[in-house]
Amino acid sequence: MTLFLLRRLAFILPQLFVVIVGTFVLLRALDVDPVSKIAGSFATPETTAQVEASLGLDRSLGAQLQSYLGGLVQGDLGESWTTNEPVTSEIAKRFPVTIQLIGLGFGIAVLLAIPLGRSSAANPTRRREKITTVYALFAGAQPDFWWGLIFAFVFFFKLGWLPAPLGILNTGVSGPSGPTNFILIDTLVHGEFDLFLSALKHFVLPVMTMTFVLTGPILKIMRQAALDVHESEYVLYANAAGFSGKVTKKMITRNSFAPVLTVIGILFGFSLGGAVLIETVFSLNGIGRYALQSTLNVDFPAIQGAVIVMTAFSLLIYLTMDTAYALLDPRVRYSRV
Repeated sequence: MTLFLLRRLAFILPQLFVVIVGTFVLLRALDVDPVSKIAGSFATPETTAQVEASLGLDRSLGAQLQSYLGGLVQGDLGESWTTNEPVTSEIAKRFPVTIQLIGLGFGIAVLLAIPLGRSSAANPTRRREKITTVYALFAGAQPDFWWGLIFAFVFFFKLGWLPAPLGILNTGVSGPSGPTNFILIDTLVHGEFDLFLSALKHFVLPVMTMTFVLTGPILKIMRQAALDVHESEYVLYANAAGFSGKVTKKMITRNSFAPVLTVIGILFGFSLGGAVLIETVFSLNGIGRYALQSTLNVDFPAIQGAVIVMTAFSLLIYLTMDTAYALLDPRVRYSRV
């Protein structure tokens, strides 16, 4: 298992380095002028040169890259050209919002999809198959932000059951500072249970939106994988040998979960960047919105920081999925890939 993890890490580190260098170079190859964005269209040549020097764009591309990599080794992502704040601190405030949104959405989706898919495979009928297929297609046929708008219209505007989609706390209310920047954890740590309930209510609609969209494909894959395992020879032998239903159920779940892990890993990577739409609908200051705003502001350090953090986290998720896959299927540990 140790060799398996080392082989995976040997692939991850070069990939992350390529993303860092590629993002840095490609941003500066774009036909955009961040100096004019900051100095203004009518700036004098002296002002333009001063702004260019302050941004470090007066140096060669190699010198800029060398300086950036040197700071990156020390954990410094640079300063935002828009806010003049360290990118590291800005991302530290916003990234936990996205992680809470995606984590809760995936957690609930998996808790719903796994038992439903296994149950549907254990008692396969034409009706169950149609329900699973129609739901998977229906949930994914429209973009997630559209479902978010529908849920907000129904549960906030019409029924009034949930708070307005205006962030993770009520307007004018600030959460505790630290220690984790995860609002659901920090409010419990500080004993502010009213704020915890308020934050939890504000997360319901965006999490519901993500769960509704994600449950469909996970349910469909789980059902199909469980059906394949049900028809396998070792399950037929277990049933013929008189194994208890609990044992065979555990066997089916374990052996059908591997393809589901793959789908979860892929969906998680896409959701990390795609969460910007849900964050925009519900006014969540997550890293997706931060990356979008930074792009509109032509803020190179902020864009680079967001891309690096999201890439590193995605690679970490893929490593976790590979490890779980190897634990489920020992043959994977001894493969050469």
